[in-house]
Amino acid sequence: MEDIIREINGFVWSQYFLIPLLLLTGVYLTFGLRLMSIIRLPYAIGQLFRKREDTEGDVSPFGALMTALSSTIGTGNIAGVAAAIAIGGPGAVFWMWMTAIVGMATKYSEGVLALKFRETDEDGRHVGGPMYYIKNGLGKSWIWLAVIFASFGVLAAWGTGASIQANSIADALNSNYGISPLITGGVLALAAGAVILGGITRIANVATKLVPLMAIGYLGAGLIVIFMHADAIPGAFNMIFTGAFGLSSAGTGISIGLMMLAMQKGVARGIFSNESGQGSAPIAHAAAKNTDPVNQGIVAMLGTVIDTLIVCTITALVILTSGIVGPECIPTAENAATFLMNGQPAGCDTAAPLTAAAFGSSLPGVGEHIVAVSLTIFAFTTILGWSYYGERCCEFLFGTKSIIPFRISWILVTFLGAAALVFEGEVANLVNLFWLVADTLTGLMAAPNLIALVLLSPLIFKLTKAYFANEEARKKIASGEHHE
Repeated sequence: MEDIIREINGFVWSQYFLIPLLLLTGVYLTFGLRLMSIIRLPYAIGQLFRKREDTEGDVSPFGALMTALSSTIGTGNIAGVAAAIAIGGPGAVFWMWMTAIVGMATKYSEGVLALKFRETDEDGRHVGGPMYYIKNGLGKSWIWLAVIFASFGVLAAWGTGASIQANSIADALNSNYGISPLITGGVLALAAGAVILGGITRIANVATKLVPLMAIGYLGAGLIVIFMHADAIPGAFNMIFTGAFGLSSAGTGISIGLMMLAMQKGVARGIFSNESGQGSAPIAHAAAKNTDPVNQGIVAMLGTVIDTLIVCTITALVILTSGIVGPECIPTAENAATFLMNGQPAGCDTAAPLTAAAFGSSLPGVGEHIVAVSLTIFAFTTILGWSYYGERCCEFLFGTKSIIPFRISWILVTFLGAAALVFEGEVANLVNLFWLVADTLTGLMAAPNLIALVLLSPLIFKLTKAYFANEEARKKIASGEHHE
């Protein structure tokens, strides 16, 4: 059974299924929007801090964005980037950027549809996401697709959002500070319960304070390391661009294998990190106090910029400028075939240990703690964000009566995820199998969402065109150029 699930997981996250689906959808939406998601980026930043009078919704647009970011800024920004570089080479960073650029249009479209087709449940909450824009946008005949998305969403939330994140925290604290996973699990369960029992309002309040704080702290430490090795910055960018296109370090010779390896790992890690197209973020944006779908979509797309183009880039530059990665651990045009067949050579760090080593080599005695603490906080906020996603999916399937039981189950799963580190033998194997299933379902969540985005894309393009036409008209009126 494990072999079968592993094969399915490999296919779902391979370059033959999910990666091209997400990438092609992003490219289609980017050009369908006439590059609006790129051209209007300065406008989007201005809208984020705009004072609004809207009262219809549960949290501010900024709060909705921070809730969405709480689930995306996580272990993928630390361990995921390191894994992409270690296995796919520095060129993987370039393809992460490309994924983020087209992912902005995807995330924008998700935000538009989330607000356009949201509902108010019987308890007065504003609820939305792919399951609602499938049902209300595509019609009752597509309800089966909405049920599939919500079902995958609940199971993926328990696995990826709760247990795996809690396990990562317990592992980091046990490895670095010798804290028992049982103690970590108990504290996490209590802390998560104190927040999620308060619903989206409390989650957004915590996210609004914690996400900017942790991001600024991590980015600040990363910039210090980068500037300590300022002379290595040009070389780091050279490795990124040459590796992205399969060039050797000398710029001569092209390896298609190296280029494909960098592309595969970069795109996969980029998608995993920012979740553009997965369908999770629009669940948070549907709760925003905003009555204009396009405006909220503009705010939503900033999540991809912050997550991948800023946070992931800082992690990548810390690793590449610190000189911690030896030449034998970097795939090149000359050894790409070996990396493709056998993976990274033994003795080379990957994932979080690589990032910790990069910080530690530049900031001795402090760097490793920065990574450990950042991982802990990032993973905890991911637990909070995904609890809301799973709750909304559960409500869609079973109604509001299922909310309290789901929250209780979330607290329990969070504890078990951390405590799983003490399991051995068959129990440990079952835990690993559960996580493999959860990772597979997390990827499969994207398929129903992408179908809806493509089918509803004419509406997205129409709403966008009308919004910016009105913006231009308002500017003319404000400048006195409009005359009766």
